[in-house]
Amino acid sequence: MADLRQEFGDIDIYLFDQLLRGRIRPGMRILDAGCGYGRNLIYMLRHGYEVYGVDPDPLAIEAVRRLAPPASENFRAEPVESMSFPDAFADVVLSSAVLHFAHDDEHFDAMLRGTWRVLKPGGMLFCRLASTIGMPERMTRLSGRLFLLPDGSTRYLVDEPLLESLTERLGASLLDPLKTTIVQNQRCMTTWVLRKL
Repeated sequence: MADLRQEFGDIDIYLFDQLLRGRIRPGMRILDAGCGYGRNLIYMLRHGYEVYGVDPDPLAIEAVRRLAPPASENFRAEPVESMSFPDAFADVVLSSAVLHFAHDDEHFDAMLRGTWRVLKPGGMLFCRLASTIGMPERMTRLSGRLFLLPDGSTRYLVDEPLLESLTERLGASLLDPLKTTIVQNQRCMTTWVLRKL
């Protein structure tokens, strides 16, 4: 077990699934938009993937740079809505547990646009975010799409119609059906995987 953790870190299981299915391969440029402390990047950093990342927390970026000394300049302390990477930069963009920290619709749209902008045509967006899917009656609306979750946190929550509408608006196609994990009486996390057309 320790060997697996050393090899893969605390990678999101649905991201691990994308690796197993060959959708994320060496030679691709991977950008983690909201990389935090790099939990989803351990395997890729150790196996020669071309990895980049941003996070608004400078301490998190400093920690990721320590994981990737030869490529430490690939990681920048900046918000996903105003990343300094150029348009169509990455083959794969990761957004894991990021978009649900939006303050309101405008902020969510800015974060999503910033994330989508850096993805190449034909590229894949892997996104995990909190939703109401599967447990809407357990969420307490505060305002707009901001909800108080049963676990006590406040999140910007999406639902299936919104994700379908956004997929169409972005000019994208779903690579997988929407998949939602319901954490008993606490929260719902939805996986949204898109191909940029």
